[in-house]
Amino acid sequence: MAYQRPEPKIFACTQSTKLAEKIAKSYGTHLGKVQFSKYSDGEFQPSFEESVRGARIFIIGSTNPGSDNLMEMLLMLDAAKRASARHITAVMPYFGWARQDRKDKPRVPIAAKLIAKMLETAGATRIITMDLHADQIQGFFEKPVDHLFASTLFLPYLKKLNLDNLTIASPDMGGSKRAYAYSKALDCDVVICYKQRAKANVISHMELIGDVKGKNVVLVDDMVDTAGTLARAADLMMERGALSVRAITTHGLLSGNAYEKIEKSQLKELIITDSIPLEIKSDKVQVISCADLFADVMHRVHHNTSISSKFLM
Repeated sequence: MAYQRPEPKIFACTQSTKLAEKIAKSYGTHLGKVQFSKYSDGEFQPSFEESVRGARIFIIGSTNPGSDNLMEMLLMLDAAKRASARHITAVMPYFGWARQDRKDKPRVPIAAKLIAKMLETAGATRIITMDLHADQIQGFFEKPVDHLFASTLFLPYLKKLNLDNLTIASPDMGGSKRAYAYSKALDCDVVICYKQRAKANVISHMELIGDVKGKNVVLVDDMVDTAGTLARAADLMMERGALSVRAITTHGLLSGNAYEKIEKSQLKELIITDSIPLEIKSDKVQVISCADLFADVMHRVHHNTSISSKFLM
């Protein structure tokens, strides 16, 4: 009798349930049963309500702050390990705390490294994530990491817009590599914003390197938090003669008064993925789902086939 590989089981952390349902549907299955019990002081306990012994399981959950989202993932991994799951993959559309990937001043933590070790200790045997804040975070893990790129979703969208005089822009020097990759795929020019911060989320000065006069500009970045950088960059580019400014960012954190800044800015639209649930709807914010991308990669991982076609850049 030929051996048939059993299909994997997919589970969701509470903050990513909607996305996980889309992923499971795209995969051709349904979400596994998991129950969360909560104590009055805020402590919680996940419980798998079906056997995972010897199975490959995928646990889907973005770890955007607060810390409960990360703690959910860790507890789910630990529960799966103690329930004798054979392969445990942490599917993290957004890898939180990734901005702390190095010591940029004395006496600060490297949180991304700490979290990588926590995930492995908890039981993760593989990580699937998308658009890390810094590529080198992959090196913090001793387990395999599949680092997906949202460019596989955004490039077709940009090509459909069919914009004349298209120019790709990076909102800071750190994103220049990403901007050049997009410009190469779209065969267009690149401009870069140079910014200085007074402190976290506060920009003290911004300058533009390059010419945007008469151009339709698309800003590309891995995340948008307070939207201060994107709003200021868009206003600066319109002042310098741009015809329009759009922004493409993978992870829409959109904290604080981000929506207000976006509405008041000269951004024509902000395009994000659903890696993080959108709390408020806005006419300027367009969402492209990453569910099919993750479902396809999960299927390929389970069946041990190549995923290199998913790496456009």
